[in-house]
Amino acid sequence: MGWSVNRPTGLTHHRPGLTTPGYTLLTPHGGDSTWLIDIHGRVVHRWTFQHIRPGYGRLLNNGNLLMTGSDPEQPMRRDADPSAPPPPFEERVKTLGGYHTTLCEVDWDGNVVWEYVNAYQHHDFFRFENGNTMVPVWIELPEEVQRKVRGGRRRQRREKLPRLIGDDLVEVDASGNEVRRIHLWQLMDPVQDPIYPTVRRWEWTHVNGIDINPAGEIVFSARHIDRVGIIGADGELKWKFDQAHGQHQPTWVCPEGEHEPSNVLVFDNGDAGSRVIEIDPATSEIVWSFRGNPSPQFFSGHISGAVQLWSRSVLVCEGTSGRLFEVTRSGEVVWEWINPFLNTNSRGEPTVSIYRTHRYSPDHPALAGRDLDPARYANINRLHSLG
Repeated sequence: MGWSVNRPTGLTHHRPGLTTPGYTLLTPHGGDSTWLIDIHGRVVHRWTFQHIRPGYGRLLNNGNLLMTGSDPEQPMRRDADPSAPPPPFEERVKTLGGYHTTLCEVDWDGNVVWEYVNAYQHHDFFRFENGNTMVPVWIELPEEVQRKVRGGRRRQRREKLPRLIGDDLVEVDASGNEVRRIHLWQLMDPVQDPIYPTVRRWEWTHVNGIDINPAGEIVFSARHIDRVGIIGADGELKWKFDQAHGQHQPTWVCPEGEHEPSNVLVFDNGDAGSRVIEIDPATSEIVWSFRGNPSPQFFSGHISGAVQLWSRSVLVCEGTSGRLFEVTRSGEVVWEWINPFLNTNSRGEPTVSIYRTHRYSPDHPALAGRDLDPARYANINRLHSLG
C-alpha cells in the first residue's frame, strides 16, 4: 500500500458492534514516543524516551512497558555504501535492520526499572513468567559453517565477503545473567535453508520474531531464508515451514474451540501483496488467511505483524504505511487507524512506519486503576485530528 503525507489519518473506519474493544499500543519509527490509543483512535497515554531511540514495546501485566531500542548517541542506521568493503562485525551489525542495543523496562510514568544492554541484540524479545527474558542475538558463524551456506547476493562476482552473521537465542535472568543460549544456526541446514537470492550475503537467518507457548516451545521467523520454525522444549528443531516470504511476527494461537495454543499466526510480507496466515504445524496446512482484494491494496515489503485478539479477530500492522486495522475471521475490516505522527528515517525521509502493534482489553491488569481519559492529551489529539 502506498501512502501520502496528505492522506486522511487517525481513525478512518470503525464498526463498533464488530470491533474488539480495547487500547492499542504503537511506537512510530523515527520518534521518541510510544502511544496508547483508545478504540476511537485518541491518545490516552504517552511514554517518551531520551536514553534510547525506541523501536518496539509491549505492556507487561504490572503496567510497565518493556521496550527495545538503540543508543541515541550512535548515528542512525543508513544504507551501506555499495562501493565500500563490508565493515567488521561490530560495525556491520549497526547497518542491519532491527539493530538495537538496549532492552529496558519502564513504569507507567517512564522511569527505568530494569535494563539489559547488549550491542548484538535485535528485533524482538519474550518475557517469561519467572522474570527471565529471551532475545535474538547476532553472532559470527564459524568458518566451517559459513562456507556451507548457500544463496545470497554478491555485488560483484569476485567480491570478498565477510564472515556470515547468524543468530543465537539468549535467555537472561532479572540480573542480566545468561542462563540459556540456543544456537539457531546449528538447527538450520546451510544447503536446504539457503539465503534468498536477492538478499545481500552478509547474514544467514536474520531472526525477526519469536514467541513461546506454555509448553516451552519457541516459534521463530527467519526472514532471510523464508523460514518459520518451532524449537521444542528439548532444544531440537521440530517443525519448519517454507511457504512464506520475508515474513514477520510468528505467534502461537489457539485453534477455534481449543484452549491450548498449537497453531501459528504469521504476517507473510510477500512480493507484491501481503497476507496474514494461520498454519497448523501438525500438517503444515494454512487453515486461515487474509489478503487484500486486489492483493496490492494490502502490502508491506518489510517490518509489520499480526496478532489474534481474544475475540479471534486479528489486529494487523501494515508497517511501512503506518496502517493498523482489525479484521474478523470472515475477512471484514472493522477498524482502521492511520498513523498521523510523521517522523524522519535514517535517510532523512519522512516516515510513518510502525514495526508492530498490540491491543489490550479494558480489563487487562496493566490498565487497572490507570487514568485513560483522552482529555489529558487534548492538545495532541486536536493537533493530529484524533477524535
